Amino acid sequence: MFSYEKRLQFPVNIKNPNAMLAQAIISQYGGPDGEMGASMRYLSQRYAAPYREVASILTDIGTEELGHLEMVATIVHQLTRGLSMEEIEDSGFANYYVDHTIGIWPQAASGMPFSSAQFQSTGDIIADLMEDMAAEQKARLTYDNILRLVRDDSDVCEPIKFLRAREVVHFQRFGEALRIVQDRLNDKNFYAFNPGFDCNGQKTN
Repeated sequence: MFSYEKRLQFPVNIKNPNAMLAQAIISQYGGPDGEMGASMRYLSQRYAAPYREVASILTDIGTEELGHLEMVATIVHQLTRGLSMEEIEDSGFANYYVDHTIGIWPQAASGMPFSSAQFQSTGDIIADLMEDMAAEQKARLTYDNILRLVRDDSDVCEPIKFLRAREVVHFQRFGEALRIVQDRLNDKNFYAFNPGFDCNGQKTN
């Protein structure tokens, strides 16, 4: 059960609307390497994790990603509130506006809607953790790209820097989880069986 604290993990107070930036940043809401996919990935994978410590790491990070989802949504909302029709048209925001006005909807910067096909939950902890580490690196890369676009607006830049830093921490924690798994597996059968499905390296069926 989750306990919701009614504050953002890092404050977001954006003074100047900018629909062009919003269209880029929304990718971290519902894009292929965004926070929605991350939270759903980790919170789904935790059930098949064979070791309690690893399941706890997946739960911790998956829960934190929900907070990051809230931060990204807040950034997009504050960048688009109070826009005039002229600003909407001039910024290229009109296509989004037609479907969603200035509501928050999960999509990539390209306009591709969020899909669970963007992430996997295999029930094989090694496969899942390797995907998780790659996902954190790709999210960090996306934040790097966003920071290049928002370098002149500190109100946007600071929360994005915070989110980027957390991706680095998550990558390290998933590395620790992978080490826990590796230490418990027979090195001769390192990739030969799924510890969440097979029993001591032997097929159970």
